[in-house]
Amino acid sequence: MPDMTLQLALSDALRYWERRRILYNLVLVLVVVAVFLTNLPASRSQLGFNLFLALFVLAVLANVAYCAAYIVDVALQFSVYRATWLRVRWMVLAIGVAFAAVLAKFFAHGFLVAGD
Repeated sequence: MPDMTLQLALSDALRYWERRRILYNLVLVLVVVAVFLTNLPASRSQLGFNLFLALFVLAVLANVAYCAAYIVDVALQFSVYRATWLRVRWMVLAIGVAFAAVLAKFFAHGFLVAGD
């Protein structure tokens, strides 16, 4: 293995995390759609431009939060635990997706269910 450089660590992190960003966003979209559908017809009355703007802002913030994985990933690639990290970093992805899905559920419920 060549000596680890910042360029190699960042390239590896990009290759790993960006391919999985699609899954992350898909899960969040499915959560919001599920909340919308399970709360029909009340959720339909909440549809509007302001809801779209709020969901857009939350989607951007969710993707900014996703980038926090890069800090952990690159730091651990420079540690003596690099080999172990490369085998178990999927756990950070799984925990992060689960956490984001729970947050998405609560936010979506708050935006889509009137009168609760």
